[in-house]
Amino acid sequence: MAWGHSEDDPWQQRRPFRAARQQDHEPQVRHLTRKSFSGGPVLQGGEERNVSADSLCPFEPRDHNPYNAHMGTINTKTLRVRIKDKHVPLLRRMAREVNTVWNYCNQANRDHWRKHRRHLTGFDLNKLCTGSSPAFDLIGDSTIQEVGQHYASKRKASGKSKLRWRVSDRKRRSYSLGWIPFKSRAAAFKNGSVRFAGHSFRTWDSYGLGAYAFRAGCFAEDACGNWYFCINVHVEAKPDTKGQPVGIDMGLKEAAVASNGLRCSSDWYRRIEHKIATAQRARHKERVKRLHAKVKNSRKDAQHKFSTAVVRSASAVYVGNVPVKLLTSGSQAKSGYDAGIHSLKTMLRYKCEYAGIDYREVNEAFSTQVCSACGALPPTSPKGRADLGVRHWRCCQCGTLHDRDLNAALNIASAGAGHRPQ
Repeated sequence: MAWGHSEDDPWQQRRPFRAARQQDHEPQVRHLTRKSFSGGPVLQGGEERNVSADSLCPFEPRDHNPYNAHMGTINTKTLRVRIKDKHVPLLRRMAREVNTVWNYCNQANRDHWRKHRRHLTGFDLNKLCTGSSPAFDLIGDSTIQEVGQHYASKRKASGKSKLRWRVSDRKRRSYSLGWIPFKSRAAAFKNGSVRFAGHSFRTWDSYGLGAYAFRAGCFAEDACGNWYFCINVHVEAKPDTKGQPVGIDMGLKEAAVASNGLRCSSDWYRRIEHKIATAQRARHKERVKRLHAKVKNSRKDAQHKFSTAVVRSASAVYVGNVPVKLLTSGSQAKSGYDAGIHSLKTMLRYKCEYAGIDYREVNEAFSTQVCSACGALPPTSPKGRADLGVRHWRCCQCGTLHDRDLNAALNIASAGAGHRPQ
């Protein structure tokens, strides 16, 4: 009896709904072969077969996050290192083949939807692509299957029957940045290089990649044409209760101010805005890309340094629940996006998880107006939009001179610890 239809099959006992699928919904599709790629992403050639979910073999989930009682909680972290430029031509040829697989999956899903009103799953697409690796010179089954799984998840999230085609021509405006995914154990670090698909790629290794066990990852290109090796690894969370709870006030004048005195700037784009405008008027597209990349890298570097310093010195991190959408709309939108509050919160959250300390967003109502020294709400405190320009104020009750953002951070820390002054 075929796999998936036996009553004694343990996989059917674990997944009873798989056997209950109606046969009329099983996709009638054609397999991906060398002939399928001769004319682009079209369905041609191959043997016509039924691809049923019941015919798929069980496998271990790729996103399994283990827990070891002897080691503690194991978290997943993504490492990103730059690949040296001499490997760019090879990576671009690999990316062209990846685009071919993506476009084939896109065409196959759209045709199947028109015929059966049902989308192809990642398992169905992997069945279609089985045995297609001889059609390619550089990529293998690991990359082909990962492209199918990624396409199915992206299509499901979008709710559409067809996604955008991936374009390999760098001269076209719709060019798709290079992307080469792979499954776990498809890449390895040997002799100071990343081994993948029979090729070695030299990197600027700033993490010590040899100390990690590689999981799934990808090679990715940025807008400036630089390539990066992005890999998921497991790291052990090491709880650290040293230090004091730290409150953080988010804003636009400064992206973040911590209650221990640390500050993160927010004017990276404003500093070179005039240079970007000059390059845009002169139609220097490459220079515009470089300047935007400089802004992005400067912002990310400052946020990483700030978040790492905060987490290392804190036993708990409490952040004000300022709505990001409010700061990125209206006349303050440019400053809101320049501050990068959402990305900074993300860094603080996952770094607190790695460090094993508490991260929480607390209500920051009246955090700017309440005196952090005596807990009073004096009439001299700044209130509303009219007083946004007031950066320092003195409490009329106790006489303490406050920095606006630092005072708010101290009140947030007190609220997070559960003893805000009243």
